[in-house]
Amino acid sequence: MNVLDDLIKLVRERKEKPIEGSYTNRLLNDKSLSKAKVLEEIKELIESVEKDTNKIHESADVLYHLIVYFEANDIKIEDVMDE
Repeated sequence: MNVLDDLIKLVRERKEKPIEGSYTNRLLNDKSLSKAKVLEEIKELIESVEKDTNKIHESADVLYHLIVYFEANDIKIEDVMDE
């Protein structure tokens, strides 16, 4: 299993079996916060690309927050990939 699969699995596990104090669960339960984080992380990624710094780190943040946003809103990554 690759890292992306592991991340998706972790997010889905948190959704099914919440863990108290989990940042992922906080994002899953607060769609407004999840949306804000996606927007924030995309902005940070764009800035990092323009400055040519931290691109990989910011890209990872975008992927994490986007996957959580998908799950919070019942969007399956498999459906996105099929599209």
